[in-house]
Amino acid sequence: MNFEKIEALNQEIDLFPIENKADTENFRIKFLKYEIKALMEEIKNIPAEQRKEYGIAVNATKNKAETKWKEAQEKLEQNEDSNIFDNFDFTLPIAAHASGAIHPLHLVKQKVIEIFERIGFSVADGPEIEDDFHNFTALNFPPDHPAREMQDTFFLEKNPDILLRTHTSSVQVRMMQSQKPPIRMIMPGRVFRNEAITARANCIFHQVEGLYIGENVSLVDLKQTLYHFAKEMFGEGTKIRFRSSYFPFTEISAEVDISCGKFSETTCKICGGSESVCKGSGWIEILGCGMVDPNVLEACGIDSEKYTGFAFGMGIERIAMIKYQIKDLRLFTENDVRFLRQFAGVL
Repeated sequence: MNFEKIEALNQEIDLFPIENKADTENFRIKFLKYEIKALMEEIKNIPAEQRKEYGIAVNATKNKAETKWKEAQEKLEQNEDSNIFDNFDFTLPIAAHASGAIHPLHLVKQKVIEIFERIGFSVADGPEIEDDFHNFTALNFPPDHPAREMQDTFFLEKNPDILLRTHTSSVQVRMMQSQKPPIRMIMPGRVFRNEAITARANCIFHQVEGLYIGENVSLVDLKQTLYHFAKEMFGEGTKIRFRSSYFPFTEISAEVDISCGKFSETTCKICGGSESVCKGSGWIEILGCGMVDPNVLEACGIDSEKYTGFAFGMGIERIAMIKYQIKDLRLFTENDVRFLRQFAGVL
């Protein structure tokens, strides 16, 4: 009796019409969800000697229903794909798309590279994952320097000697180790420091460092190079000043400020007279620099009796904030299109 039900169900499956999505769903519910399920539940009432044959017959019917259902689905999908443009008006005008914009950090980086390439500097790159020697030791950092501690630097847990570079000065070390003087290079790149993210700081930022090693390189060469950079980047009327400072890898060391925009004597071009950037001093720090310490030259295999050199480093974000009057560092990484669109067409 049950075998007759199976045969009748097979005929019903063959004859069931499927014309659209509704028919496909009705087929699934009727046969796969109810009819075949009911036949499977009947197996407990089948004599033991007939259960194997019954199970084979029910599975065959189930496979038949599933095959028909899947083929019907595929056929309907193919028909939908072929008819996708049936009601499309090809005479409609093309939708207007807004022009993209180059990111301000990239704009500034390319400008810095362009300025220094014109005066003979080439561009070098290095790894972002560094070792202690290239990031600290070769740059004359003492063993107890605060930068070596976890609160300032990202160390890799499995190897405390490996870290995310805190400055692109590590590339300077690699260049001095691999090349003979004269060396005249800039090193743009991304760096990492363990700092809280605020409007004025981030744990990931970008630097450009410069290095010139040769015979008779003097402080005058450093000052004239940076005078040239400041005027090319910020305008011919820009004034700069050098303030004594300290860096482990340079001696003497200095920080460089530009005039806060008192290109006129009354209004600051950067903060519009609010003095929010220069704090009323009329000066804004843009970079650090100095003459390369002889210990650094010797650590890199360069004769400090024969060669001298200078180095400098600047934050790309800081230059961009000054140049484009941006007050919040977080805007560079939030990808807000309203902010980025302001730089469309800027070169």
